[in-house]
Amino acid sequence: MPQKTLLLVSVGSQTAPLLKDLQDPLAAQMGTLSVASKTALPTPAYAFNKDRAQYHCNAIMRRLTPMMEPGQHMVLGLTDVDLFVPDSPFVFGEADRESRTAVVSVFRLRQGADGEHLRRRIQVEVIHQAGHLLGLSYCEDPRCVMFFAQSPQDCDRKQLSLCNQCRNELIKLNR
Repeated sequence: MPQKTLLLVSVGSQTAPLLKDLQDPLAAQMGTLSVASKTALPTPAYAFNKDRAQYHCNAIMRRLTPMMEPGQHMVLGLTDVDLFVPDSPFVFGEADRESRTAVVSVFRLRQGADGEHLRRRIQVEVIHQAGHLLGLSYCEDPRCVMFFAQSPQDCDRKQLSLCNQCRNELIKLNR
């Protein structure tokens, strides 16, 4: 399978230390990825929606897209602000295959978790969004990392890995 490079970007100062904790799990679970990271964007005040008191995913993703350097195939931002898309009360993250850009927030993943528990939730959701960037869709298996999580407890049930069906799909997509 051809190697692709994912750029991890910290969006806001709180998430910079977490980037290193994501590199190995991403590379291990998404075998076609090499991972690079950098601390680059400040807290995304430009994406704040005062009516919702949340930050719009797409506004953040538009700032991430131009950060890709030659040889980098996709970019994923990690932030600590509460994210939304127009048709949902909140999202843990969002990915756009066309722009090859994604964002994940630790804001709601912190609910009832800290330390290793929080780290695992973040890893699950970052691997999930990377899966979307690589072409995978949602999975119906609640243990698969590609399952659509609607609560932190859904994240806790998910494994850090793809189910066999999603793994086979990823192999087909990356031939």
